[in-house]
Amino acid sequence: MVMNLPRPAIFAHRGASAYAPENTLAAFKLAVDQGADAIELDAKLCADGQIIVIHDQTVERTSNGAGKVADLPLSALQELDAGSWFGLEFKGEPIPTLDEVFEAVGQKIFINIELTNYASPRDLLPDKVAELIKRHNLQSQVMFSSFNPLALRRAHKLLPENFLGLLTPAGIAGVWARSWLGSCLVPYGALHPELKDVTVKLIARQHTRGRRVHTWTVNIPEDMAQLFQWGVDGIFTDDPLLAQKIRGEVQV
Repeated sequence: MVMNLPRPAIFAHRGASAYAPENTLAAFKLAVDQGADAIELDAKLCADGQIIVIHDQTVERTSNGAGKVADLPLSALQELDAGSWFGLEFKGEPIPTLDEVFEAVGQKIFINIELTNYASPRDLLPDKVAELIKRHNLQSQVMFSSFNPLALRRAHKLLPENFLGLLTPAGIAGVWARSWLGSCLVPYGALHPELKDVTVKLIARQHTRGRRVHTWTVNIPEDMAQLFQWGVDGIFTDDPLLAQKIRGEVQV
């Protein structure tokens, strides 16, 4: 459970993505080896309804392919090279399914699953992810996060005991989510604001309401130290090794 994580917790953002290509098994396994407290990953459905772990709606940025994830079947996605763009030592690293991630690290580390069905907010992604979690018996090892309140509400209905994190858009676009309105729409246990929106008052206000604050995406040592001093409950970072070093240096 998320409440058993160290505080502040270090979530390896898309795996140890400063050292390996994001959202790949290589990045997730490395995060485990580096001692991260948890990993964060992005889940969405491909053309034939399989759960793929990739951030973007298209494959161009993180693979040698082209096209929308939603238009490509699993067989086509599995042929892509999702590692060479990061470094030749990762050549041939595939885009994983969520099932493959669970098989590789599900019993080794806590997992934050971001439901990224933003282009199709009412699709079956929450249902299929919940089914897979049950199949692997990982209810105590995962939490959900999303900018999509509909996905979080559906996930909560399917797995009511699992923790929810409400991701909030940066700046003025996320005011509604950081206000009382967010809690009216989603029964979340943690607010996930962007780094620049985090203040001492925001953290204190959420703590008063019994909620955690997990901040994205924190890669600069000075930002890490300040957040830790303010009492943040967790950070998402591409560099879990650096975050552990700063956490050890800061009195919290």
